[in-house]
Amino acid sequence: MGSLKVTLCAGAAAAAVLAPIAPIAVAPAAYAVDGGGVSVSPSTPAPGSDVQLRVADCTEKTAVAVSAAFVSDAKLTLAAKDGVLVGAGTVRSTMEAGAYVVQVKCGDDARKGTVTVAERQRPAAPASPVAPVDAGGGGTAQLAASDSRDEARPEPPGTAHTVTGLVLAGIAAVAVALRGVRSRSRGTD
Repeated sequence: MGSLKVTLCAGAAAAAVLAPIAPIAVAPAAYAVDGGGVSVSPSTPAPGSDVQLRVADCTEKTAVAVSAAFVSDAKLTLAAKDGVLVGAGTVRSTMEAGAYVVQVKCGDDARKGTVTVAERQRPAAPASPVAPVDAGGGGTAQLAASDSRDEARPEPPGTAHTVTGLVLAGIAAVAVALRGVRSRSRGTD
């Protein structure tokens, strides 16, 4: 009985693999076509975004697409490859969500399509800084960023520094005085 189940399962698997697969026709999801021959891609644009327009089987070489959803009329021109009129339009950034008619006059025929404007996305809350920004400041940037309670400050000059400074100042004063005496003695010669 077990080998019968294995044989049936193997036969079903082989039939599934070897059976011809029928092609499935799928319309492009990016285009919305309303029987009138006007297609809009993407079919559900956000306010402020661009859309591509296509009109097939038009007797004219140019046409204009008009819609209340567009910022301005969209000029359509003949595509060299497939004889379809193509163009682009921009959805108004202030448009409310909903369906809007797109009209194209193609010779004596008026073609209609629909563009469905998507809901406006609410912007996420802007990120706020959690620490001060290191924006330069030369040598003061590290002092401003450090906390005086956590970091030891350098010692002010001590007695040794003061004595060294006074000795150097005295030597400089003597040198200036000697130079002044020399220049006076040369000037009187």
